[in-house]
Amino acid sequence: MKSRFTIALLSMTLAGSAWALNPKDNDKADNELQRATETVQHLTSTASDQGVPDEVLKGAKCVAVIPKLIKGAFVVGGEHGKGVATCRMDNGMWSSPAPFEVSGISWGPQIGGKSSDLMMFIMNDEGMNGLMKGHIKLGADVSAAAGPVGRTASADAGFKAGILTYSSSKGAFIGASLNGAELQQDHDATRDWYSQDAPFSAILKGEAHTSNPDAVAFVNAVQNAKLTARAQ
Repeated sequence: MKSRFTIALLSMTLAGSAWALNPKDNDKADNELQRATETVQHLTSTASDQGVPDEVLKGAKCVAVIPKLIKGAFVVGGEHGKGVATCRMDNGMWSSPAPFEVSGISWGPQIGGKSSDLMMFIMNDEGMNGLMKGHIKLGADVSAAAGPVGRTASADAGFKAGILTYSSSKGAFIGASLNGAELQQDHDATRDWYSQDAPFSAILKGEAHTSNPDAVAFVNAVQNAKLTARAQ
């Protein structure tokens, strides 16, 4: 009897944990986008010597954000996380957000801290074309490097990498290496947001759209960050 009770209790605990981490069951899709938006907005309020260089913001062809919530849909642990990406389209506007999963993240000294949010700036056609495929390995399929820090720092410090990566923690951005991490489309989230499993490239090229107000807010935050950088 005690054994059955213990097993039942353990099952309830595991089920509760799964509910807390499942973006569908926990209905946290909007919160995911809200957190990503807050991370982007933080770009323009960071001290000049601790921020992402204006040159990086101006030149980025795509922006990807991996926010971390302790109890929520986006949980970045040692091996797995979720994020959203948007790319600049031919008309100069930004695409609706494309959801992705990332695995193989290593918590090293560059990414330490429980409140770290990760950002990726796709700087050239190599990086953008790799991202469009919906499944890439950083450092293998696409070159990636820890991004330079400081408003006036040069993107050349990243050795012309296709993707520059950062970690945001305690009010500052630092360059962070994600080499070895694998990114692939989050098909479940795609179906939730677009009512179909739209191809990753179709979303990033602006061929698929969502009217979700939190998705619109995320895209607007990226656009505003770019405009602020250009005005510097």
